[in-house]
Amino acid sequence: MIWLVVLLFVLFFLRIPIAFALGITSLVGLLLSDTDLVVIAQKSFSGIDSFTLVAIPLFVLAGEIMTVGGISKRLVNFAELLVGHLPAGLALVAVLACTFFSAISGSAIADAAAIGGILIPAMIAQGYDRRFASTLVASASTIGPVIPPSIPMILYGVMASVSIGDLFLAGVTPGILMAVGLMAYVYYVGKKQNIRGREKMASRKEIMVGLKDAFLALLLPVIIIGGFRSGIFTATESGVIAVVYALIIGVFVYKELTIKMLPKVLLESAVSSATILFVIANATLFTWLLSYHDIPDQLGDLVTSISSAPWVTLLLINVVLLIAGTFIDTISALTIFTPLFLPVATTAGVDPVHLGIIITVNLTIGMITPPLGVCLFVTSAIAKVNLAQMVRPLLPQLLILLVILVLVTYWPNLSLFLPHLVGGK
Repeated sequence: MIWLVVLLFVLFFLRIPIAFALGITSLVGLLLSDTDLVVIAQKSFSGIDSFTLVAIPLFVLAGEIMTVGGISKRLVNFAELLVGHLPAGLALVAVLACTFFSAISGSAIADAAAIGGILIPAMIAQGYDRRFASTLVASASTIGPVIPPSIPMILYGVMASVSIGDLFLAGVTPGILMAVGLMAYVYYVGKKQNIRGREKMASRKEIMVGLKDAFLALLLPVIIIGGFRSGIFTATESGVIAVVYALIIGVFVYKELTIKMLPKVLLESAVSSATILFVIANATLFTWLLSYHDIPDQLGDLVTSISSAPWVTLLLINVVLLIAGTFIDTISALTIFTPLFLPVATTAGVDPVHLGIIITVNLTIGMITPPLGVCLFVTSAIAKVNLAQMVRPLLPQLLILLVILVLVTYWPNLSLFLPHLVGGK
């Protein structure tokens, strides 16, 4: 079955779209294994036949509404009031604003587009290097899928039969740690290069006015997590609440979202959602084919033959995911590797919730790692810089995120203490 994986990678390098590459590889494997082709329809459909997965298009729609509804602008303004006076103030604002928006959108690409569209031109106008501005927003946008609500965590929760509420809580501390690490780096650069922020620190009154303006946007993740943990609503119902909440804020409170804008918003979210679900369907078929040929068991035996120590297992998982994340998108990689690594990790004594956070952080780092690096493509287009020019300023930011990944991997309580605290464990 190694040749199937080789074929998949060949199709990736030929730049065949991920979903089609997975589908073609699966079809070839089925044809050569003399399996009834009705499996294609059965397994592909079973991959998306989940009520919980309805939350994904709902959160995508909520993110689109928030992007055009004036929410990102208010979060940027509030972040600027908090840290704009510090060295490299505008760069700090970029990281903090991405963190705020992460708690609303659940998507790294949405973060990069919404916050980058506002702050990258502003940073360039203030004299920041285009490459630095572009890579910083891309790096900060990786916080999006880690801090709840998170689209990858919803998918992992469905595939691993893990509480999505626990996953959301487990992502809070690693996400904040990623933000703090990037902000510390920016502050160091600002001090070293004498990059000044706003001349005057915002007054308490200005901060309170800014908080009032952004409060309703910041309240959404509290409502979602609180509703989850209290059992008021499910993951899917939380997606509905997010959409309705975003509509109310955008149309009636901020009054920047008009009825005429809704068809475009609905179309863009429908295209994004269809792409994600198509990838999930084909990836489910591919992972079934791997399971049919006992690949997960063989992988487990291979890992055990190398070492039975949990830290070695986690190291191997990290290495594979970091490499895969450079050329496979997050949703595809998550759908492929979760069924492969979950039994291996649980055998080694790794908590499934902890594994979900490890996988999510790994794959979000892949979103800023060439050659795929989709967040880099988004921010480089805004900054009008070549992707190759971004590699050098990206390296220290990437190193910070890798250090945090190591902490998340080998310090389980960093992720698990919140779910345990709230769950009373």
